[in-house]
Formats: sequence, C-alpha cells, structure tokens
Amino acid sequence: MKHLLMATAATALMATGAMADGHTGDVKIGIILGFTGPLESITPAMGAGAEMAIAEVNEAGTLLDGASVEGIRADSTCIDAAAATAAAERLVTSDGVHGIMGADCSGVTGAILQNVARPNGVVMVSPSATSPGLSTADDDGLFFRTAPSDARQGVVMTEVLIDRGITEVALTYTNNDYGKGLADAFQAAYEEAGGTVTINAAHEDGKADYSAEVAALASAGGEVLVVAGYTDQGGKGIIQASLDSGAFDTFVLPDGMVGQQLVDDIGADLNGSFGQFPGTDSEGAELFLGLAEAAGFDGTGAFSPESYDAAALLMLAMEAAGSNASADYAGHLMDVANAPGTEIFPGELAKAIELLKAGEEINYVGATAVELIGPGESAGNYREIEIQDGAIETVRFR
Repeated sequence: MKHLLMATAATALMATGAMADGHTGDVKIGIILGFTGPLESITPAMGAGAEMAIAEVNEAGTLLDGASVEGIRADSTCIDAAAATAAAERLVTSDGVHGIMGADCSGVTGAILQNVARPNGVVMVSPSATSPGLSTADDDGLFFRTAPSDARQGVVMTEVLIDRGITEVALTYTNNDYGKGLADAFQAAYEEAGGTVTINAAHEDGKADYSAEVAALASAGGEVLVVAGYTDQGGKGIIQASLDSGAFDTFVLPDGMVGQQLVDDIGADLNGSFGQFPGTDSEGAELFLGLAEAAGFDGTGAFSPESYDAAALLMLAMEAAGSNASADYAGHLMDVANAPGTEIFPGELAKAIELLKAGEEINYVGATAVELIGPGESAGNYREIEIQDGAIETVRFR
C-alpha cells in the first residue's frame, strides 16, 4: 500500500488482463474466503455480509446507470496459497470479475495480491487480512482492507490485559503470516507496557495431538495463555489440550479465535476467557445488525460487517469513477471512504449512488465506521469480549 498515493498515475497504466475489456455494463465481484479450512465456521456470515451489500445495490438498480451486480464465491481455504491463487485466477480469467472482496487470511491474501491482482490489475478489498506485513506490500494501489492491521490489535490486546491486571502471559501462534505478525506485534506492545511474555511459540495447524506444545507453554508459565490461532484448527486444539492437562484455564482470544462454534465445542470450560476482534458500537453497526437479521444471518460474527463494507466500497468507487474497470475506480476508494461528504450508513447505498451521480461527495461510514488511513489501511475499532455462560458477550469497545 505504500504506493497508493501514486494510484492515479499507476492505475492509468493498468488496462491489462480482465479489466481491459470494459468500463460499463454489468458488474462481477469475486467473494474469495476460506469457506473450507480453519475459519470455515466464520466465513459463511462474512460471505453473507458482502452479498447483502450486493443485493442492496441490485434492488436500487441504479449503479452505473442500471448495471446488475453478481457476487461469485471462491474458496481461499485460508491456508493453502496455491489453491487460493488458483481460485482467484479463475475468478479473474474465467469469471471476469471486476474486483475482489477478499481474501480472508493474510498469507493467502498476500499470495493473491502478488500472483493475481497485480499482474491483472484487479482491485482487492479484504475484510479480514490483518498482517502488518500487508501495510507495506507492493500493491500498485490495488489493495485495501476494512479490518485494522494487527499492529493495532497488538496494542488493543495489551490494553485489555493490563486493564485486567495481567502482567505475565504465555503466547502461542499459528505458524503463518497472520499468527507470526500478530504475535510479534502483541509481544512488542505488551513488553513496552511492562508485561512479560514467558514464551512465544508457534504451533502447526492440522495436528491430532498438541500435548507437547502445551507442555512447553505450561513449563514457561503465565497467568493466562494467549492463543493467536484459528477457531476451527490448531488454536482450538491448543485450548482443549491445555484444559485436559490442567496447564491453563483462561485463554486470550484474538480475532481469529472468536467464533460461537469454538464456544460450543469447548463448552463451559471456556467461560471467563476473553479477547477482542474488530467491531464498533457506532450507529452503522446497529443498522447492520438489523439488516443482517432481516436477511437471515448472524451479523455479530467476526468480520461480517467488514465484508459488507468491503463490497460496498468496491461498488461505490465504481460509481464515483463511472466505470467498473479497476484502472478507473481504484483511485476513488479513498475518496468515497473518507470525509468530506454526506455520511453513508448500511441500507443507504442507493442514496450514496444518487449523490455520486449528482456530483456530490460521500463519506462512507458503513457498518464499521470506516476510515481508510496510511493509505488504504483501516483505522479500526475493537470489540472486547468475554465468554459468559456459553455465549460471546461484549464487554466494551476500544
């Protein structure tokens, strides 16, 4: 994203690949998420969030003077970069998408960006790829995200722990870009705040037995165990092995570990554990929850509102440019996402389109109080949660 300030000049040269053929007409948006893999219990609501924004625009019928929008799903797997790259390539070369909502996990997102999006000049807006490394990735002005970087989450997680009087933790992370980036960001912030990380150890996903990893973590000690992993994979295995052995009884759950399925699978032993994931108590968040309920999915799930916002920003940037070509609309994403302009909330995409048609400015607030900084980076807010009586309860917002 370090080249986004040059987006106008850079994107003018990007009439390549699938984007070279058309600037108006119907729109196809790729929705690439880990519908299988370690986040498969979270991604259905994420896909539904993006598709709700698309349905809202189609109901208005005014985007690009009557274009219809089709969302096309593809499976990133979350962890298999080759499979994710192949899936994204199909979206671009076979399906002819005009933009990508995704991907979800940081490693596959980076692979798609470098191997598919940049060579074909296709805009990506990720709702959940949070690795700090993506902040400085070469992206030709094509990559954006509606979830904040884990550099920010590391600070927030530190605040949560220090406020609870916890000054010594053990830390384990899934051995990939997401896990390592978050673990390093958190350790730096926590130690700067006076905390002690007794051990910072990777774990591999897909193992049947995590007793050895848990033994090492327990030997190092700590008041709680921070698990920077995945809710449907190794992170859950680490927690269960810790409980079985009595090594730890309280766990800190970052964004990739917050899911009702994990709570259901572990049961009452998870009560009292806590953590955080991106979220806000803004007006837009409440509006989104109502719309999601009416649409028949759980809008409280991690990254579901960010997915709605990611899809909405793609379509509004197209309208601002008067074109569905990435080379034309990439430079408008920052404009529609930020002040000045009329604030736009969930359910108001038709209003936003009409304002843009009239030549007026909009400030897309959306479901997550979107503000793109740095550039192309989400400033981000967080929902602090605690597991209480088998449910994920909100404690406060940060």
